[in-house]
Amino acid sequence: MIKRVLPLLLGLSLCSVAFAQDLPAAAQSTTTTTQTTTISTWTSQPPTGALSEEAIKAAIANAGYKEVKGLKFKDGVWRSKARGGNKQWAELAVGPVSGKVYVSGAPSKLNEDEVKAKLAAAGYENVHDVEYEHGLWSAEARTRGSADVELLVDPDDGSVVAKSHD
Repeated sequence: MIKRVLPLLLGLSLCSVAFAQDLPAAAQSTTTTTQTTTISTWTSQPPTGALSEEAIKAAIANAGYKEVKGLKFKDGVWRSKARGGNKQWAELAVGPVSGKVYVSGAPSKLNEDEVKAKLAAAGYENVHDVEYEHGLWSAEARTRGSADVELLVDPDDGSVVAKSHD
């Protein structure tokens, strides 16, 4: 019996060596993963017709806030922290043209569907990714000219506070 099993074992070991070799490059399977990153093109400067930094500070003071810290133009609006009448610090966003102050965490008068409807009425198409954060609604949409835009929307009336081309 050993005489019959020995050639079989020898043959199997030779086959396993042959199969253990690397496959030719053409026969190898490869998997490619693609990662997509969206780059926002918010300008680092306020738009034409925007209020000055001093006017923005005055708007914050008129809204009842003091001790403004870290005021800078970022993502289409002025952003800062300020101490309110209750002596608590609040994160603020201020519309660059209107000077309206938006408080992070304040409730919105509009819901997501109402914001979508307001943007559609203003001529925006394919409105999606609508979220309420930092006192403003954000949304992505397309203009009638087929340009993709990112929008910041007023939580009280649905007007566009800031717009950036994607």
